[in-house]
Amino acid sequence: MDTKINNWQASIDETTQKFLKSFADISPEKLFRKPNPNTWSIAENIQHLIVINESYFPIFKQLKEGTYQKPFIGNIGFLHRAIGNMILKSVNPENQKKIKTIPIWEPKKYQGPENDELLKDFENHQKALSAWLPKLKPFLEKHQVINSPANKLIAYSLETALDIITEHEKRHYEQSHRLLIRLNNQ
Repeated sequence: MDTKINNWQASIDETTQKFLKSFADISPEKLFRKPNPNTWSIAENIQHLIVINESYFPIFKQLKEGTYQKPFIGNIGFLHRAIGNMILKSVNPENQKKIKTIPIWEPKKYQGPENDELLKDFENHQKALSAWLPKLKPFLEKHQVINSPANKLIAYSLETALDIITEHEKRHYEQSHRLLIRLNNQ
């Protein structure tokens, strides 16, 4: 399990560094520019990652405190595996099909005046996410099933949740990077 934890942490760190390297030197105007009303800005992609990842933190905390109650659907192995695999496939960075997020995971309007603040918040968030992983080891070893923070009727293994989180981050980096190229070519 230590290898998987290390791999997730390495993925989180790599994605963080890609965001920082790619977007630290662009103007706040470009960071927040939406090419059209139906496309998120780079800043909104970053905000979305913070919002969605932090929505898992209460579940992680409940696991650690021993107060988490596995959802009923978590007792149906083939079902929670199928759901988890479907979601994981949908967030694969190579899958460029647009997916509408649910309202609780929509990006928040960032109040900071500079892109440094958003990127610094993202970097701090990523450190907090990474710090959770070793604490989750006992639950990963027990093959803990959790519900989605968005819907208690959607369940998957904690391991799959961490795969989803790390792949989802890569997907939004790729989306943001394509947008930057597009903005630079305008």
